[in-house]
Amino acid sequence: MQNAAEHHEVIVVGGGQAGLSMSYYLKQSGIDHVVLNKGQLADSWRHERWDNFCLVTPNWQCQLPGFYYQGDDPDGFMVKDEIIKYIEDYAASFAPPLKNGVKVEDVIYEDGLFKLTSTDGPYTANKVVVACGSYHHPKIPAMAENAPKDVLQLHAAHYKNASQLPEGGVLVVGSGQSGCQIAEDLHLAGRKAYLSVGSAPRVSRRYRGKEVVNWLDEMGYYETTIEQHPDGKAARKKTNHYVTGRDGGRDINLRLLAQDGMKLYGRLSSIQGSQLLFEDNLAQNLDNADKVAERINSDIEHYITNNNIQAPPDDSIKSTFVPDTQLNLDLQSENINTIIWSTGFHMDFSWIKLPVFESGGYPDQTRGVTRMEGLYFLGLNWQNTWGSGRFYHVGKDALYIMEHMLQSKSEPITIKNQLLA
Repeated sequence: MQNAAEHHEVIVVGGGQAGLSMSYYLKQSGIDHVVLNKGQLADSWRHERWDNFCLVTPNWQCQLPGFYYQGDDPDGFMVKDEIIKYIEDYAASFAPPLKNGVKVEDVIYEDGLFKLTSTDGPYTANKVVVACGSYHHPKIPAMAENAPKDVLQLHAAHYKNASQLPEGGVLVVGSGQSGCQIAEDLHLAGRKAYLSVGSAPRVSRRYRGKEVVNWLDEMGYYETTIEQHPDGKAARKKTNHYVTGRDGGRDINLRLLAQDGMKLYGRLSSIQGSQLLFEDNLAQNLDNADKVAERINSDIEHYITNNNIQAPPDDSIKSTFVPDTQLNLDLQSENINTIIWSTGFHMDFSWIKLPVFESGGYPDQTRGVTRMEGLYFLGLNWQNTWGSGRFYHVGKDALYIMEHMLQSKSEPITIKNQLLA
């Protein structure tokens, strides 16, 4: 006999920073809800980040609703254990109705209710907030199958530290934030690191005496919405600028790392056994990354000039070193025994059996509100602003969804001012 479904006014799927932020406002408003989290609290930070992982944005941007960063290092960068503790402390601060270890396997709409199948049994709800981000399954290109079987291959999500890898060189494929930071981590650990450089842009850590993130925030960049962005919806697919918060924060300048012994290559195009072939675009990719950093610094310079701001001289890191361009790499002769794929993630919402997706599978939503009444998304990359999928603005998006829920109810909205407080 099938168990009766457990019913709630709202079910939040996902217990990360997005799901917790949503729960904060739901609980504040007195709305019956439950948060279903497939793992344990902070699991993705605990298990899908390397040991030396740290935030690349300053601590002051940790602004989960009701729990803004209050530590003594607002301009520092939380390391992995501190991030985990921040999330754990956040949950403890308001005790959300969180059920860990519950995977939602199916969502349908029937008889006026959302019906969810889960590893904890059936659930029903009047409203559902999908708050599990868009980075679901590690993406590894098909060419990986052509690599020698004795070469260890792993995705960046499964890298922990240099000591977990076999002896010898390590090739990192992909130069987004994770790829560059992992390559640097290996380099600092004394390993021979090889990096396949793609089209990811970079950003200076500091300019004219101030953290670049602080300048951009002051300039209003982080309030730019997806509708205002010059790339429109294409911004969601762009790679983040590489930089690091390690050791108090610094640039990742691949030219300097190459000058110090890291081997750089262009984009990887094919693997045939131990023979790897790269595109002839290393110089172009490095130049383009520099141009992005220079353009951002130039925008800051204009802001300084236009506002008559007194600022110290340019203190950004620059290098004109040009590494050799090599198009071939023999894993065997270079004694490379590990390939780390920093090639992103696949998005997978196939378990939601509802007509609310664009042709590419991305949720068709505006600030998290879909065309299906009662169904919302939260924590997506560029859902509304750059900070939507981060600690910085996910709370703002959660509040917007909360207000939309209240405004769609027939009874008067009695707690709106409380929510905005």
